[in-house]
Amino acid sequence: MSEQRMKNPIGKVTNYYSKINVAVIELSGPLKQGDEIAIKGATTEFTQTVESMQIERKNIESAQAGQAIGLKVKERVRIGDTVYRI
Repeated sequence: MSEQRMKNPIGKVTNYYSKINVAVIELSGPLKQGDEIAIKGATTEFTQTVESMQIERKNIESAQAGQAIGLKVKERVRIGDTVYRI
């Protein structure tokens, strides 16, 4: 992943539910369905399109800084991984 694409951090992973592949992300910037994101950490590095996100088990289309969202992820993530919009 190029360093140029990794300059827009929008959140951190605060929890991960492996059985359902859902990450809880504390947002520091806005995020909406359709956005392309990268998740990177010590042993994590992948990109995906935001297809489904929730707040308190309710589907949402967008979220703002300061909100904690549940995001369906395609790979395992770890607490502390950084989320970037690319």
